Amino acid sequence: MAGNTGNNHRDGAIKDRSQFKAPSGNWAKRDSDTGRIMDVKTTDKKPFKGVRKEK
Repeated sequence: MAGNTGNNHRDGAIKDRSQFKAPSGNWAKRDSDTGRIMDVKTTDKKPFKGVRKEK
């Protein structure tokens, strides 16, 4: 897993997760192993940091 640096960014990508833009316009984070949705970002419209985007 990627490591936190404490400087508002990560070193490396989180490889066991991906994110996509939900129909509501919020970003949702998905577990790559099970396919289950882990979290939905509702506070702002920016994507999660350090999580790859689905195509």
